[in-house]
Amino acid sequence: MSRRIVLPVVAGVVVLAGAGAFALAYAGDQDPSPALAHSTARYTAPEAGHKGSLSFTTEVSAPSGVKSLKVLAWPEKSGFAKESLTAKDLAAAEVDSATCTPAGGGTVRCVYTAPVSAADAASSAHGAWHIAVLATAKDGHTTFDTKAADFTLA
Repeated sequence: MSRRIVLPVVAGVVVLAGAGAFALAYAGDQDPSPALAHSTARYTAPEAGHKGSLSFTTEVSAPSGVKSLKVLAWPEKSGFAKESLTAKDLAAAEVDSATCTPAGGGTVRCVYTAPVSAADAASSAHGAWHIAVLATAKDGHTTFDTKAADFTLA
């Protein structure tokens, strides 16, 4: 084989090997845990015989896909403030799950809504509240956030 053919072939192999190594390194750097973004909570107080509501919205993405999102609202002045809530607590608790729908690009938009009666609002702790979430990916990886969003119960 002549040098004019061998050198470009070798150079091409080196470039392709470098690109392959970069792709593998990038794929290895991706965190398999679910990622939360754009989390918001909104509380509407009941009034004039109408129920209020609590709604929480977030976007979740995970390389393997999102399996579930558990949601728990908790008052800042509670036992959870002293003894931190854990992912294990939330996984074991009978709490509500958000409804998740595809949002494009491997991301889902999860929404949780709960009605709030006047009696519920009157008997609940007033002040700052937090939303704790446990996101679980289809491959079993989890992300836990005790303060994914905040709201105030006045």
